[in-house]
Amino acid sequence: MAAPELPGPELEGLQEGLFSHLIELRSRLLKAVVTVLLVLLALVPFANHLYSELAAPLVARLPQGAHLIATEVASPFVTPLKLAFYTALFICMPMILYQLWAFVSPGLYKHEKRLARPLLVAALFLFYLGCAFAYFLVLPAAFRFLTAVTPAGVEMMTDITHYLDFVMLMFFAFGFCFEVPVAVVILAAIGLVNIEKLKGARRYAVVGAFAIAAFITPPDIASMIMLAVPMCLLYELGILAVRWLVPAKEAAP
Repeated sequence: MAAPELPGPELEGLQEGLFSHLIELRSRLLKAVVTVLLVLLALVPFANHLYSELAAPLVARLPQGAHLIATEVASPFVTPLKLAFYTALFICMPMILYQLWAFVSPGLYKHEKRLARPLLVAALFLFYLGCAFAYFLVLPAAFRFLTAVTPAGVEMMTDITHYLDFVMLMFFAFGFCFEVPVAVVILAAIGLVNIEKLKGARRYAVVGAFAIAAFITPPDIASMIMLAVPMCLLYELGILAVRWLVPAKEAAP
């Protein structure tokens, strides 16, 4: 059986609405891309300085006479530019999220907007907090451990590209792990869990936090604890956030 065809005016209205949404999406994506490019251009002259600051936690703990090295011909030029691009993305993330919000929000109900706004702000703040936590606390402890266990006769000299990849991986890992409260609130908002279930799952959350920390962090107990403990505390913060933001009738029975 053939599908029923929409009347001409309704079909034209649907096509026009879809086309206008695509135009708006393109416009907002273009604004986000232009913003990132402008910030990137402003950061290019400072790319080497940015890399020096990023490498500081490792350089400060290298043995006397050791230093970072570049094993590829273009690495001294390309690697700082990659860092400048990552930094531009970090700086422009509020603008990118705003453009996303401006595109999506007209289609949301009032109660969905009430919940989505604080979640977006909290997600952005927690991601930045996780990156800062990794840079100022975890990386120094990890590098102190790694330089201490370097075998005798082995000179530790890390490639600048590999170092950047490692640090960015740690930033994203800690940034996403710090999103625990946001994930908890979303699960409660869609009705999968409620306060009682979250409280009853504390022991499993603790075990899961330590398992994730052991998988993500460098192979030292200090780094694992420094990720697992904040994740447990953030889980408790998520329970409080559910109590504040999600009405009981929206949670799972």
